[in-house]
Amino acid sequence: MVDPSVVDPAIVAANAKGIIAIGAGIAVGLCGIGAGLGEQAIGAAAVGAMAEDEKFFGKGLLMTVIPESIAIFGLVVALILLFVF
Repeated sequence: MVDPSVVDPAIVAANAKGIIAIGAGIAVGLCGIGAGLGEQAIGAAAVGAMAEDEKFFGKGLLMTVIPESIAIFGLVVALILLFVF
């Protein structure tokens, strides 16, 4: 066990900032992967619908953009982690 009187507070603060940065990276990365998987299925369906009827372009574009908001939410969480804590 480490003696608490020997531990430098600057090292403890640096370790905490490092763990927060890792958490922010994981938040952005996992949200990006989730958005990509969502856009994969929706994008394929939207292209198929637009190939049959061009009127579906607006709806297909809207449905393709919606999963991207998940990645934006991940970025917001990462920014909150980095600048608030």
